[in-house]
Amino acid sequence: MNIDSHYQPLPASMHIYQSTDSLNGKPNVMYYAIADLKDKSLKFTTDTTYKRRLTPSQFYKKNNSPLLVVNCSFFSFATNQNLNVVMKNGKLLGYNEQTIAAKGEDTLTYFHPFFGALGISKHRNADIAWIYTDSSKKFPFASRLPLNFIHDSIANLSWNYVNKKTSIVSGDYPGKHSTSSSFSKWKMKTAIGGGPVLLQNGEINISNNEERKFSGKAINNPEPRTAIGYTKDHKLIILVCEGRSANAAGLSLIQLAKIFKDLGCIEALNLDGGGSSCMIVNGKEINTPSSKGVQRPVPSVFLIEKK
Repeated sequence: MNIDSHYQPLPASMHIYQSTDSLNGKPNVMYYAIADLKDKSLKFTTDTTYKRRLTPSQFYKKNNSPLLVVNCSFFSFATNQNLNVVMKNGKLLGYNEQTIAAKGEDTLTYFHPFFGALGISKHRNADIAWIYTDSSKKFPFASRLPLNFIHDSIANLSWNYVNKKTSIVSGDYPGKHSTSSSFSKWKMKTAIGGGPVLLQNGEINISNNEERKFSGKAINNPEPRTAIGYTKDHKLIILVCEGRSANAAGLSLIQLAKIFKDLGCIEALNLDGGGSSCMIVNGKEINTPSSKGVQRPVPSVFLIEKK
């Protein structure tokens, strides 16, 4: 159901939709914004903080009242740092958590995952890829196919080591031809990271196990979600769904991926969800956050601004 009238003024190339239809017999409340990437009157960008977090409403005020604000990357509650790539105006402002200490039987070893991210180039073309970031490098490096995480005893990765050790996952991924990875510089103007990737080449291929995000049975857990994808005709779709309440059950990653496929997306990416999920359009909170209705402070947001 189109709900543009509640969030005016909106440009002709941007719309807001709501659904309250039940899903698999359970209550479902979700919203999505759709915007034309090729509309040069719109600016698609990000904002982030340093060692602190702000609510989406605070980011809205800080950025001179943009059209849209939505949470994006996962983050550390302890340090307030982004755990995923964030780029603004072609510059890296946030980096992937490329090294995660293992526990239990794997103590003294480390996991090195490659998280999904969405980027928008200076020519306004969107792309979703699996990313490696290095603070000594100007640009991230991207693989167009999902990568197995590395498990070893090395705490500090080097680019040469990563390039040798990574491998494409097995499976029926469209365009898969070899077992070795192929990284390239990811020269994006704007980028946000999250994970896992939900769609690739218009097909549902959820890389939760490869990215070590909601791996195993967690793929089926219904949760509040934030996610983003794009269509072949350059429409960007940003979705939030409510959950963890009697009135909103939330979505599993499988359900989320199917919705983006049904909306015509060719690629889609899950972002930080749960209590972080919050979208604001023209200063108005669209969804009710699951943290008792209170916005959670986050270190980074994705923005759509009117030039």
